[in-house]
Amino acid sequence: MLFNSLHFLLFFPVVVGIYFIIPRKIRWVWLLAASYYYYMSWNAKYALLLAASTGITWLSGLLIDRCNSHELDAGRRERYKKCLVAFSFLSNLAILFVFKYFHFGLNVLNKLLHIFRISAIQSSFSVLLPVGISFYILQALSYTMDVYRDKVKVEKNIFKYALFVSFFPQLVAGPIERSQDLLPQILVPHDFDFDRVKRGLWLMLWGYFQKLVIADRLALFVNTVYGDPSNYLNGGIVNLTALIFFAFQTYADFAGYSNLALGAAEVLGFRLTTNFVRPFFSINITEFWTRWHVSLSRWFVNYLYIPLGGNRVGKFRYYINLMIVFLASGLWHGADWTFLVWGGLNGMISIIERLLTPCWRKLRKTLGFNDRSGLMKCVQSAYVIFMFGLVQVFFRSETLSQAADFLKGMMRFDPYDLFNGTLMNYGMDPANFIITALSLLVLFIVSWLQRDGLSLRTKIEAQPLLLRWGLIIAAMASVIFFGVYGPGFDASQFIYFQF
Repeated sequence: MLFNSLHFLLFFPVVVGIYFIIPRKIRWVWLLAASYYYYMSWNAKYALLLAASTGITWLSGLLIDRCNSHELDAGRRERYKKCLVAFSFLSNLAILFVFKYFHFGLNVLNKLLHIFRISAIQSSFSVLLPVGISFYILQALSYTMDVYRDKVKVEKNIFKYALFVSFFPQLVAGPIERSQDLLPQILVPHDFDFDRVKRGLWLMLWGYFQKLVIADRLALFVNTVYGDPSNYLNGGIVNLTALIFFAFQTYADFAGYSNLALGAAEVLGFRLTTNFVRPFFSINITEFWTRWHVSLSRWFVNYLYIPLGGNRVGKFRYYINLMIVFLASGLWHGADWTFLVWGGLNGMISIIERLLTPCWRKLRKTLGFNDRSGLMKCVQSAYVIFMFGLVQVFFRSETLSQAADFLKGMMRFDPYDLFNGTLMNYGMDPANFIITALSLLVLFIVSWLQRDGLSLRTKIEAQPLLLRWGLIIAAMASVIFFGVYGPGFDASQFIYFQF
């Protein structure tokens, strides 16, 4: 059930209406049932995996808590707790491996066997990747670690804990919530608040604008170029445009989903983690990754980077830790060499930026660069967008050879292609280009207002009644008239639903 589908537009008002009508004590039960219905709308059988991950991590947390209450010596207690954490992680990662990485691992093994002239292993195992499995498994595992670290009180009611893992607004693509943030909200009832509901609906409307008007329109061009590798040789301008468009498509698509999730949760009375903090306003790629997919970055920092030693080690080991985290992030995104290369390149760029920081500081001081000047900020944003888009070529390409061909094709640069109509041959006519430019301008203005600590929702609410409703109607009309959907067009899946 996609957020941009008719099914969800019927499902969500029903869930909200019943939620605020029924007695407060059982509202969490209704949300749990709605969340499982939401997940089962894709494939009912995969709810068993969600329940299995929930049961394993809940039981592990319960047993860890019991270890603390038993009269054991400190050493034995710590060993038992570590064994329980290992059981939770290995069990959940085994589920993830079977459904997401089995064929990739088998292909790697068969290539190694081929080197030693050993027959390849054949397998008839074939399943669809359960939607959201990477997200809810990480969220469930964070609970195990938080109980182990005494950061959260163990939840003894398995059904309330199940709602923490399966809460439908953020179930299939995040934000990946920490138990210490979301669990306490589940344990208290939420009453209807008109102003809060209104804020949530505004956020959802903005999410729909990002997804339907910006991301899905950019996808018309991007999918046309990437869909046929023969297009890669049609000129560097085409490839460069597809590169930049996919950078913005990825952002608008995933930030749009995140805003829909945050808005839907806010309507119900829950606050989720802000997943994007104006990433394209970053000064470099290192800062970019602190603003992009914040909940995932936080998960890797807390549960992988810090256990590896973080930055409390020597410089060489510090850079190794960074690379491990980025490679793990790449593998988390997808079971393919393209994603490993994507993660490795992001790691390399981050390490190089850190190595060159002292040189850059000296150069700025020597040349008298002002980092706060508008020109410098534009240069920094352009650098971030281009570098992010460049690495995203591997994220979007189906194979490494296709990514290499795309980058080679970008070298055939002919500025005249900007003016001879070449770009109009790839899924977008002049009208679509104009709408794209205007919608990206709106995206920039909203991000700029947020950068200065202003909220567009707050500014609109402060306007006189007629102007306020005029802006509301205009916003809704823009999504209705300029969104990419209609007869013959299926609701476009969010990019991160594949993970």
